[in-house]
Amino acid sequence: MIHYHGMAGAGTTEDMVSLVKGRHCFISYAAHSKLPLFASMCSSFALDNGAFTAWKQGKSFDMTGFTEFVKEWMQHPAFDWAVMPDVIDGTEQENDALLEEWTLPKHIGVPVYHMHESMERLERLIDNYDYICLGSSGEYSQPNSKIWWKRMNEIMDVATDDNGKAKVRMHGLRMLNRKVFTRLPLKSADSTNAERNGLLVERFGMYPPPSRGQRAVVIADRVENEQSASTWMTPEQLELQLT
Repeated sequence: MIHYHGMAGAGTTEDMVSLVKGRHCFISYAAHSKLPLFASMCSSFALDNGAFTAWKQGKSFDMTGFTEFVKEWMQHPAFDWAVMPDVIDGTEQENDALLEEWTLPKHIGVPVYHMHESMERLERLIDNYDYICLGSSGEYSQPNSKIWWKRMNEIMDVATDDNGKAKVRMHGLRMLNRKVFTRLPLKSADSTNAERNGLLVERFGMYPPPSRGQRAVVIADRVENEQSASTWMTPEQLELQLT
């Protein structure tokens, strides 16, 4: 799988260079000032639409600005794809309408299925796209919680075939936790874990790497040592395998 490390521009330039060099980056439209630097050093990058940040700040989403932003960067050789605009707390109709407004090539954009939405919408996205994002939302906003896994079990029943193989490529938003992505047949996942937790010296025992960037690299390396599951197993199947 592709491990995308979210980069919000925290830390010094030296710290950020240490983390992004040769890796895959996830850059938000809401914090993209360092994108020229990241794009010149990373293996590849994907663009988040920044809707979550706008929602948290009580701002409306800038569709025109984001479209122009993606248009500017989509021809860069390291560009992979962009998260299509969505409304975190919007209705399914509102989110479907935003997909209809997408004016860039279809293969450039990846739609978001919010976990509180209906299975019917998930089926529609699977039928119409070959790559979808899974976003934790509503009562399922905390990845790896019990209620989250119960809902994910329902989602995987729709998104995988009888052999547990994914019907489409799937990206896990905020799912770069080994306890999560190693159990799911994801093509990719992202998290700001490495950048954010590189600041926490106390997590590294008696001999912590001296700089924030070096600590972030240690976290990223550990994450990248793990891969996603090749197939989905229900909790019952997983328990049987482990016994």
